[in-house]
Amino acid sequence: MKFQFGFDGVKHTDLAPLKIQHTDADSPFLLSKHLQAIFSKLPTYQPIVVICVGTDRSTGDSLGPLVGTHLNRIATLRNLHLFGTLDEPVHAMNLSETVANIQQQFENPFIVAVDACLGQVSSVGCIQVADGPLKPGAGVNKDLPPVGDIHVTGIVNVGGFMEYFVLQNTRLSLVMNMAHIIGDALHSALRRTQAYTPNATAALKFD
Repeated sequence: MKFQFGFDGVKHTDLAPLKIQHTDADSPFLLSKHLQAIFSKLPTYQPIVVICVGTDRSTGDSLGPLVGTHLNRIATLRNLHLFGTLDEPVHAMNLSETVANIQQQFENPFIVAVDACLGQVSSVGCIQVADGPLKPGAGVNKDLPPVGDIHVTGIVNVGGFMEYFVLQNTRLSLVMNMAHIIGDALHSALRRTQAYTPNATAALKFD
Protein backbone atom coordinates (compact mmCIF):
# COMPACT_ATOMS: atom_id res chain seq x y z
CA MET A 1 0.00 0.00 0.00
CA LYS A 2 1.34 3.43 -0.95
CA PHE A 3 0.59 6.46 1.18
CA GLN A 4 0.69 9.98 -0.19
CA PHE A 5 1.66 13.06 1.73
CA GLY A 6 -0.24 16.32 1.56
CA PHE A 7 -3.54 17.59 2.91
CA ASP A 8 -4.54 19.99 0.14
CA GLY A 9 -5.82 17.29 -2.22
CA VAL A 10 -3.67 18.65 -5.05
CA LYS A 11 -0.02 18.05 -4.33
CA HIS A 12 0.78 14.42 -3.48
CA THR A 13 4.21 12.97 -2.80
CA ASP A 14 4.92 9.35 -1.98
CA LEU A 15 5.57 8.95 1.71
CA ALA A 16 8.99 7.34 2.07
CA PRO A 17 10.01 5.25 5.08
CA LEU A 18 11.19 7.23 8.09
CA LYS A 19 14.30 6.54 10.18
CA ILE A 20 15.27 8.95 12.95
CA GLN A 21 17.53 8.89 15.99
CA HIS A 22 15.41 9.13 19.13
CA THR A 23 17.83 11.57 20.77
CA ASP A 24 17.41 14.20 18.06
CA ALA A 25 15.44 17.17 19.36
CA ASP A 26 12.92 17.14 16.53
CA SER A 27 12.36 13.36 16.52
CA PRO A 28 9.00 13.43 18.39
CA PHE A 29 7.61 16.05 16.02
CA LEU A 30 8.86 14.33 12.87
CA LEU A 31 7.57 10.94 13.99
CA SER A 32 4.16 12.34 14.88
CA LYS A 33 3.92 14.27 11.61
CA HIS A 34 4.85 11.17 9.60
CA LEU A 35 2.25 9.00 11.33
CA GLN A 36 -0.41 11.70 10.99
CA ALA A 37 0.23 11.83 7.25
CA ILE A 38 -0.47 8.09 7.08
CA PHE A 39 -3.56 8.11 9.31
CA SER A 40 -5.09 11.08 7.50
CA LYS A 41 -5.39 9.00 4.32
CA LEU A 42 -7.56 6.35 5.97
CA PRO A 43 -11.36 6.36 5.69
CA THR A 44 -12.94 7.92 8.76
CA TYR A 45 -14.81 4.72 9.54
CA GLN A 46 -11.74 2.45 9.44
CA PRO A 47 -10.64 1.32 12.91
CA ILE A 48 -6.99 1.78 13.79
CA VAL A 49 -5.53 -1.11 15.77
CA VAL A 50 -2.12 -0.84 17.44
CA ILE A 51 -0.40 -4.14 18.27
CA CYS A 52 2.61 -3.71 20.53
CA VAL A 53 4.61 -6.92 20.26
CA GLY A 54 7.09 -8.09 22.88
CA THR A 55 7.51 -9.41 26.39
CA ASP A 56 8.19 -7.96 29.82
CA ARG A 57 10.63 -10.81 30.49
CA SER A 58 13.40 -9.34 28.34
CA THR A 59 14.66 -5.77 28.60
CA GLY A 60 15.31 -5.32 24.90
CA ASP A 61 12.11 -7.02 23.84
CA SER A 62 9.98 -4.93 26.22
CA LEU A 63 9.80 -1.94 23.87
CA GLY A 64 6.40 -2.97 22.47
CA PRO A 65 4.68 -3.57 25.84
CA LEU A 66 6.19 -0.35 27.20
CA VAL A 67 4.77 1.60 24.24
CA GLY A 68 1.38 -0.03 24.80
CA THR A 69 1.39 0.71 28.53
CA HIS A 70 2.43 4.34 27.98
CA LEU A 71 -0.16 4.84 25.24
CA ASN A 72 -2.85 3.21 27.37
CA ARG A 73 -2.16 5.67 30.19
CA ILE A 74 -2.26 8.84 28.12
CA ALA A 75 -4.73 8.05 25.33
CA THR A 76 -8.41 8.95 25.35
CA LEU A 77 -9.06 8.29 21.68
CA ARG A 78 -12.30 6.93 20.28
CA ASN A 79 -10.80 5.32 17.18
CA LEU A 80 -7.85 3.56 18.83
CA HIS A 81 -7.82 -0.11 19.74
CA LEU A 82 -4.72 -1.24 21.62
CA PHE A 83 -3.27 -4.70 22.12
CA GLY A 84 -0.05 -5.41 24.01
CA THR A 85 0.91 -3.90 27.38
CA LEU A 86 3.14 -4.91 30.27
CA ASP A 87 0.12 -6.41 32.03
CA GLU A 88 -1.20 -8.19 28.93
CA PRO A 89 1.68 -8.59 26.45
CA VAL A 90 1.35 -9.85 22.89
CA HIS A 91 4.24 -12.23 22.33
CA ALA A 92 5.27 -15.39 20.48
CA MET A 93 2.79 -17.59 22.32
CA ASN A 94 -0.35 -15.55 21.60
CA LEU A 95 0.42 -13.40 18.56
CA SER A 96 -1.42 -15.59 16.04
CA GLU A 97 -4.47 -15.81 18.29
CA THR A 98 -4.46 -12.06 18.87
CA VAL A 99 -4.32 -11.26 15.16
CA ALA A 100 -7.13 -13.75 14.45
CA ASN A 101 -9.29 -12.18 17.17
CA ILE A 102 -8.68 -8.70 15.75
CA GLN A 103 -9.73 -9.81 12.28
CA GLN A 104 -12.92 -11.29 13.72
CA GLN A 105 -13.71 -8.27 15.89
CA PHE A 106 -13.07 -5.45 13.42
CA GLU A 107 -14.11 -4.78 9.86
CA ASN A 108 -11.03 -4.10 7.73
CA PRO A 109 -8.80 -2.82 10.56
CA PHE A 110 -5.71 -0.75 9.83
CA ILE A 111 -3.02 -2.38 11.94
CA VAL A 112 0.03 -0.57 13.27
CA ALA A 113 2.60 -3.06 14.55
CA VAL A 114 5.18 -1.89 17.10
CA ASP A 115 8.21 -3.96 18.03
CA ALA A 116 11.86 -3.87 19.03
CA CYS A 117 14.58 -4.96 16.64
CA LEU A 118 18.34 -5.35 16.44
CA GLY A 119 20.55 -3.59 13.93
CA GLN A 120 23.94 -2.11 13.19
CA VAL A 121 25.91 -0.22 15.83
CA SER A 122 25.32 3.08 14.04
CA SER A 123 21.55 2.53 14.06
CA VAL A 124 21.04 1.70 17.74
CA GLY A 125 18.53 4.17 19.18
CA CYS A 126 16.84 4.79 15.84
CA ILE A 127 13.07 4.62 15.36
CA GLN A 128 11.76 3.46 12.00
CA VAL A 129 8.36 3.64 10.31
CA ALA A 130 7.76 1.68 7.13
CA ASP A 131 4.95 0.37 4.97
CA GLY A 132 3.93 -3.28 5.23
CA PRO A 133 4.08 -5.87 7.99
CA LEU A 134 6.89 -6.59 10.38
CA LYS A 135 8.20 -10.10 10.96
CA PRO A 136 8.31 -10.55 14.75
CA GLY A 137 11.02 -12.83 16.07
CA ALA A 138 13.08 -12.79 12.88
CA GLY A 139 16.15 -11.58 14.77
CA VAL A 140 16.03 -14.53 17.15
CA ASN A 141 15.00 -17.17 14.58
CA LYS A 142 11.35 -17.46 15.63
CA ASP A 143 8.80 -18.34 12.97
CA LEU A 144 5.95 -15.93 13.67
CA PRO A 145 3.30 -14.56 11.28
CA PRO A 146 3.89 -11.14 9.70
CA VAL A 147 1.67 -8.46 11.21
CA GLY A 148 0.75 -4.86 10.39
CA ASP A 149 -0.26 -2.61 7.53
CA ILE A 150 2.60 -0.43 8.69
CA HIS A 151 5.22 -1.08 11.34
CA VAL A 152 7.08 1.05 13.85
CA THR A 153 10.32 -0.43 15.15
CA GLY A 154 12.94 0.72 17.60
CA ILE A 155 16.51 -0.53 17.17
CA VAL A 156 17.44 -1.33 20.76
CA ASN A 157 20.79 -3.07 20.34
CA VAL A 158 23.28 -4.65 17.95
CA GLY A 159 22.27 -7.74 15.99
CA GLY A 160 24.16 -10.61 14.43
CA PHE A 161 25.52 -12.48 17.45
CA MET A 162 23.92 -14.09 20.53
CA GLU A 163 20.66 -12.22 20.01
CA TYR A 164 18.90 -13.55 23.12
CA PHE A 165 21.82 -12.50 25.31
CA VAL A 166 21.95 -9.08 23.63
CA LEU A 167 18.24 -8.48 24.20
CA GLN A 168 18.51 -9.51 27.85
CA ASN A 169 21.38 -7.07 28.36
CA THR A 170 19.91 -4.03 26.63
CA ARG A 171 19.77 -0.83 28.66
CA LEU A 172 16.32 -0.21 30.12
CA SER A 173 16.90 3.56 29.93
CA LEU A 174 17.22 3.40 26.15
CA VAL A 175 14.12 1.25 25.75
CA MET A 176 12.03 3.44 28.08
CA ASN A 177 13.02 6.66 26.31
CA MET A 178 12.23 5.22 22.89
CA ALA A 179 8.91 3.81 24.12
CA HIS A 180 7.77 7.19 25.43
CA ILE A 181 8.65 8.92 22.16
CA ILE A 182 6.80 6.31 20.08
CA GLY A 183 3.78 6.33 22.40
CA ASP A 184 3.58 10.12 22.47
CA ALA A 185 3.92 10.32 18.68
CA LEU A 186 1.17 7.77 18.10
CA HIS A 187 -1.12 9.58 20.51
CA SER A 188 -0.44 12.99 18.96
CA ALA A 189 -0.88 11.72 15.39
CA LEU A 190 -4.17 10.00 16.19
CA ARG A 191 -5.49 12.96 18.17
CA ARG A 192 -4.70 15.39 15.36
CA THR A 193 -6.17 13.08 12.75
CA GLN A 194 -9.39 12.78 14.73
CA ALA A 195 -9.56 16.56 15.00
CA TYR A 196 -10.06 16.56 11.23
CA THR A 197 -12.62 13.71 11.39
CA PRO A 198 -14.96 14.44 14.31
CA ASN A 199 -17.48 11.79 13.25
CA ALA A 200 -14.99 8.96 13.00
CA THR A 201 -16.22 5.72 14.48
CA ALA A 202 -14.81 2.24 14.65
CA ALA A 203 -16.31 -0.40 12.38
CA LEU A 204 -17.00 -3.39 14.57
CA LYS A 205 -18.23 -6.69 13.25
CA PHE A 206 -21.61 -7.72 14.60
CA ASP A 207 -22.24 -10.82 12.49
